[in-house]
Amino acid sequence: MKKVYPDAATALAGVVKDGMTIAVGGFGLCGIPEALIAALRDTGVKDLTVVSNNAGVDDFGLGVLLKTRQVKKMVSSYVGENKEFERQYLAGELELEFTPQGTLAERLRAGGAGIPAFYTKTGYGTIVAQGKETRQFDGEHFVMERGLVADLSLVKAWKGDTQGNLVYRMTARNFNPMVATASKMTIAEVEHLVEPGSIDPDHIHTPGIFVKRVVHNTVPERRIEQRTVRK
Repeated sequence: MKKVYPDAATALAGVVKDGMTIAVGGFGLCGIPEALIAALRDTGVKDLTVVSNNAGVDDFGLGVLLKTRQVKKMVSSYVGENKEFERQYLAGELELEFTPQGTLAERLRAGGAGIPAFYTKTGYGTIVAQGKETRQFDGEHFVMERGLVADLSLVKAWKGDTQGNLVYRMTARNFNPMVATASKMTIAEVEHLVEPGSIDPDHIHTPGIFVKRVVHNTVPERRIEQRTVRK
């Protein structure tokens, strides 16, 4: 089965449609599949539910999908760096399922592992728990959270082989391993594409069985979300 596609647009062809739920790896601007996100914008699909730790910035990453009004709902943890996100949410134009960061990671991991739900202390007694089942175990209170399963997962890896085995680099690993398992269609964007056998099996973070398509991004952007310099 050939997994390598010539570009991001080709990799998305025949896969994306209106109303999909798409899980996207990355943390801020670190480890985001920027080429796939840009190609997703160019498809014109709309009414998307996007599961991601945050929503990029106004002109990069998932922020470009918000700018073109292609996102209907975000399932996110941190949303403080995107003014357009803030504007749409406060105006009632964007739905938000706010999820604590660790809970979001575990919801994705649970979805990928076939676990429909789990209990956590995080969020009990707050607005996070509103409308959710709560239970008491050993005298402590817990909130039930559902596992997340998307229609499509988009991830970014430092290195990948033509069979879809992936290696993430340092903190760019972040949410990518969980996102890669949380759908039946995972597309990976890689900076370095190598032949099978080139990666030590012990170094593989995401096995190729989870990845259906691979795109080689030879010119990745490495933006800094908050650049601080001395005056």
